[in-house]
Amino acid sequence: MNIFVGSLPFSLEEAELRGFFEEYGEVTSARIITDKFSGRSKGFGFIEMPNAQEAQKAIEELNGAEVDGRTIVVNESIEKPKDGSRRPSGGGFNRGGDRGGFNRGGDRGGFNRGGDRGGFNRGGGDRGASRRSSY
Repeated sequence: MNIFVGSLPFSLEEAELRGFFEEYGEVTSARIITDKFSGRSKGFGFIEMPNAQEAQKAIEELNGAEVDGRTIVVNESIEKPKDGSRRPSGGGFNRGGDRGGFNRGGDRGGFNRGGDRGGFNRGGGDRGASRRSSY
């Protein structure tokens, strides 16, 4: 089973991470993800354990544990789809839904040209502001 481990202290070494999980069973690999330019830890990593029962016990007992003053997050890692996409669908440039980054037709979104709410609103939705001048 592949296990995601997040909120790791930046000073933690892979050998130390492996040691936490070896208390629960065999660990086939331990990786801390690092920045490709600086080489510094990104604060998360992955553990591979061949026995699913031992892995589940490690997840249950280590999730929420404190390591060097940080509460770590431990859960089963979900395999990335083969096509390389990270989300199922939607988002981004949305012209018809009710939410999205660049939304021209819904009622919410960052750059909204037609709904009643949004960051840059060019029509729709009275926000109660009167255009009358008091001068």
